[in-house]
Amino acid sequence: MSAAELADGVDGVDGADRVDAVDEHAGVDPAAPVDAADGSPYGEPGKPFDRRSPFFYGFVGGLGALTAFAVFNALLGISSVLMLVVVAFFLAAGLNPAVEFLERRGLRRPLAVTVVLAVAALAVGLFLVAIVPVITDQVAAITKNAPGWLDELQRNQRIQDLNREYDIIDKAKQYIEDGDFLSNLFGGVLGFGLKLISALFNLFVIVVLTLYFLASLKTTTGAIYKLAPASRRERVSKLGDKVIANIGGYVSGAFIVALCAGISSLVFLSLTEISEYAVALAFVVAVLDVIPMVGATIGAVIVSAIAFATDIKTGIACVVFYVVYQQIENYVVYPRVMSRSVDVPGAVTVIAALVGAALLGPIGALLAIPAAAAVLLIMREVVVRQQDLR
Repeated sequence: MSAAELADGVDGVDGADRVDAVDEHAGVDPAAPVDAADGSPYGEPGKPFDRRSPFFYGFVGGLGALTAFAVFNALLGISSVLMLVVVAFFLAAGLNPAVEFLERRGLRRPLAVTVVLAVAALAVGLFLVAIVPVITDQVAAITKNAPGWLDELQRNQRIQDLNREYDIIDKAKQYIEDGDFLSNLFGGVLGFGLKLISALFNLFVIVVLTLYFLASLKTTTGAIYKLAPASRRERVSKLGDKVIANIGGYVSGAFIVALCAGISSLVFLSLTEISEYAVALAFVVAVLDVIPMVGATIGAVIVSAIAFATDIKTGIACVVFYVVYQQIENYVVYPRVMSRSVDVPGAVTVIAALVGAALLGPIGALLAIPAAAAVLLIMREVVVRQQDLR
C-alpha cells in the first residue's frame, strides 16, 4: 500500500471525496468547466482598460472638474463660518504670547489660559462699564449737534451751490434729525434687530472658538504637523510655529499701536474745544487705527471734520496734530513694535492690504499683513532654498 493510500485510509476519506468537499466549501460547482489557462471556472479575464484612451481622460477630467466645482460651492456656502474660524484663530494666536509668558514663569498651560482669559474679560468688562456710557452720551451729543455743523457748512459758497443743485445738506440734516437713521441703516427695526442678534451670535462663536484654540493650540498644530512626511516633519513644525508666532506678534503689536493712537488722541482732544467728545473720538481713532494703511487717516479725517465744524482753529490744530502723529507712528512706533513680529517690505504691505481689503473687506485688510509675512517666510525658507540647491 502506498503512502497516499495509507493517508486516505487513516483519514477515512478518499481523495475524490476530499476534493469535492473543498469545492463545496469554496462555493464552486465541481461540475463547472475549468479554464486551462488560469484555472478559473469563470473564464479568462479580459484585457485591462486602456488608460491612454481619450474616453478615459475625458471621464476622469470631467469627474475631477465636477468634484472641484462641488468643493468650491461647499466652501462658498460655509465662507461665513470659515471667516469666524480664521478670526478666532488669529485672536488665539494674539493671546498665545501672553500664555507662553506665564508658562515660562512656571504656570501650567490650562492655568495660564485661564489667567489670560480672565484678564481679557476683566478688561472688556471695565471698558463696557466705564467707557461705553461715556461714548454713548458723546455720540448722542454729536448726533444732536450735527445739524448745527451742517448749518455752518452751508455758509460756504461752494457748499451752497452744491446744496441748491443736489439738495445734499437738507437731505443729510433731515436724515440725522429723523432719529431713526440707525435702524434705517440696517433695514428698519426688524433688520436692525436681526443683525444685532447675528452679531451677538458671531461674537459668541468667536469667543468659544478662541477659547478652544488657545487651550489646545499645541495639540491642534501638532496634529496638523503629523500630516507632513516624517523626513520633513521637524522642518514643517518649526516653520509652522514661526508663522503662528508672527501672527501672534502682529495681533499684539496692532493692539499696542492702536492703543497708543487712542491715548494720544484722548490727551490732545481733551485740551481742545471738542473736549466733550474726546472719549468717543479717541475710541473711533483707536478702532480705525487697527486697519492698515487707511485706518489712521480715516480716523484723522473724521476728527478733523468735526473739529472744523466746531471751530476753525481747532480743526487746523487737529490736522497738524494728526499729520505729526502719523509720521511718528509710521517711522517710530510701528517699526519698534512690529520689528520682532513681522518682516514685510513696505510695497508688499501695501499690496497685501489692498488685496485683503478687496477680497474680505476690513477683516481682510487686518489679516493681510500677517498672511503676507507667512507667505514670504515660506517662500524664503522653502522655494528659494530649493532653487539654491539646483
